[in-house]
Amino acid sequence: MQKIFLLAASISGAISVMIGAFGAHGLRKFLEANDRMDTFETAVKYQVYHSLALFLLGILMFHIQHKFLVFAGWSHIFGMLIFSGSLYLLCLSGIRWLGAITPIGGLFLIAGWLLIALAVGKSLS
Repeated sequence: MQKIFLLAASISGAISVMIGAFGAHGLRKFLEANDRMDTFETAVKYQVYHSLALFLLGILMFHIQHKFLVFAGWSHIFGMLIFSGSLYLLCLSGIRWLGAITPIGGLFLIAGWLLIALAVGKSLS
């Protein structure tokens, strides 16, 4: 599982840099015209943060073996896809109801962090 999470984190990190650069340069006028630059930047920021978190989780799994860490990894992956993905689609398509999906991704991200805390807490007891 560590290898899957480390690979997913690396790929997600690379994609977030590419998407961020494309947004800042290729899409800037479009995003600004639609008042979506802040939303786009939020999507990129959360993807970067959680790519790093997923990478560190993969490293942590070499030291702590607990099923909650596996659940945390998948929660971060699904959270990034749903949270950032829905915001990217909202920015590019203008379909406003996609914003209603974003909090579901946020819940996955929160769950991932809480699962890490539980796994670490159980490993210390």
